[in-house]
Amino acid sequence: MTALSLVIRPERPEDAPAIERLQARAFGPGRFARTAYRLREGAAERVDLGVTASVGSFLVGSVRMGPVRSGAARFVMLGPLAVDPSFEGRGIGSTLTRAAIDAARQAGEGLVILVGDAPYYSRFGFTPVPPGRLSLPGPVDPARLLWLELAAGFCEGVSGLVEAVRA
Repeated sequence: MTALSLVIRPERPEDAPAIERLQARAFGPGRFARTAYRLREGAAERVDLGVTASVGSFLVGSVRMGPVRSGAARFVMLGPLAVDPSFEGRGIGSTLTRAAIDAARQAGEGLVILVGDAPYYSRFGFTPVPPGRLSLPGPVDPARLLWLELAAGFCEGVSGLVEAVRA
């Protein structure tokens, strides 16, 4: 396999149309029915925490984060993480995830949550949310609701329904 000339950089507002096309290629129309997408619908985005991957002028990967809250606690939700199907299996998703976590940490965020595969995301330090601590406004397999504490002790007071912070 040849090495990619991959460029990883922070998301910019003008990337939005290309990211939308990438998500359509990666997930198809069924993505809109998922709870995580429903939660993000109409919500603010943290463009400052988004990261993109390009080969030449072609956007091949993107990860975004959005602000969420549970009660008074505010934190961020990672996703969607999208990689163009023709570029899967080359470590792009891992690179983007690490970069987004680093951006959240540098921005002073205390917690990142996501809905995803625990075996994949455990390599970044994500663990399942303890039963009964957090819930999303729709059906989610509890084993797929994961969190990563970025600031020691932040998770101690976090519980309840997760809601998107609206724009």
